[in-house]
Amino acid sequence: MIIRRAKEADIKRIMELLGQVLEIHASIRPDIFVSGTTKYSEDDLKEMVPDDEKPIFVAADDRDYCMGYAFCQLKNPAFTSTMVPHKSLYIDDLCVDEKYRGEHIGEKIFEYVKKEAKKLGCYEVTLCVWNGNDAAEHFYEKMGMTTKERVMEIILE
Repeated sequence: MIIRRAKEADIKRIMELLGQVLEIHASIRPDIFVSGTTKYSEDDLKEMVPDDEKPIFVAADDRDYCMGYAFCQLKNPAFTSTMVPHKSLYIDDLCVDEKYRGEHIGEKIFEYVKKEAKKLGCYEVTLCVWNGNDAAEHFYEKMGMTTKERVMEIILE
């Protein structure tokens, strides 16, 4: 298995994996996520694949079949003058095909993203996890991540 930047030939496969992730989110929050959709379209991905500010990394087997991905975004998250400016690599989405889960592919993708973030001069790697996605939260904690901040809500009926 290798981890590499996504290429246009990966888009159809990435779309399948985006569908898997969406269904996890739709099962947790059907009030927000629409089952049967994806976060990005093929056209979106065609623009994103070559974008160095939004790198997409894929885990591919020896046949170059995409088993998982990480969508990332470079950010400079200084919100106010009271915060130290720094560069961050945000993981927008990380997925391993449900057929390959448990084979440590997610760990390898995550470690690759960390190395890339260091090469890019980032101070940190960040991401968001939806409340109720216990498997993802456990995975990221196992990878050494801790809670930085929380977004809270009250649903108005």
